[in-house]
Amino acid sequence: MATKSRVAPEEAYTATPFLPERGGLKAVREAAAGCRGCPLHEAATQTVFGAGNPHARVVLIGEQPGDQEDRQGKPFVGPAGRVLTRALDEAGIDPDDTYITNAVKHFKFAYVPERGKRRIHKAPSLREMTACRPWLDAEVRLVDPDVLIALGATAGKALLGSSFRVTKQRGVLLPYEERGECLVATIHPSAVLRVGDEDREAAYAGLVSDLRVAARALA
Repeated sequence: MATKSRVAPEEAYTATPFLPERGGLKAVREAAAGCRGCPLHEAATQTVFGAGNPHARVVLIGEQPGDQEDRQGKPFVGPAGRVLTRALDEAGIDPDDTYITNAVKHFKFAYVPERGKRRIHKAPSLREMTACRPWLDAEVRLVDPDVLIALGATAGKALLGSSFRVTKQRGVLLPYEERGECLVATIHPSAVLRVGDEDREAAYAGLVSDLRVAARALA
């Protein structure tokens, strides 16, 4: 009698089986630590779940953890996080009234021979973002913010679909599911760090300007 082959959970590309049936943000965070809903967990150090005020009025969503986030287990702890904190303050959004997370919870990277042992960031695929979406949905549902902010193109695509373009849709209130017009998209703060010195001030000013749209929505 033939036996049915078992499919590894990584091959299913969905985090849904790993979500707890009940409990709040703490329970979801603990469950996410054991997620094997896609192959990204295999090389990453750990799951990097969201952090911040569990009752925040603002949820900020980035792309995925970076190298330092993967090592420390917290989102936005590197240089981009410092840029974001400063920009939020300038825009009039209290960083203590925010919850910050990523569309994908594991660090995706590659080694480039000419760069030695340094882990080089790779953008997650649409399939990987879709697999991780149940965690993000749970976070948004449990925090229940007034405003969501998508940081960068990947976060925007994770929330609004593959046709999203941050260059065309940034800095305005966009509808998000049944929540109505509550989503503001902007560049990822790491983009401010990647541009040349002559363009950095303008890139940062654009980030702050977009965040002010979210601040006005809160008011």
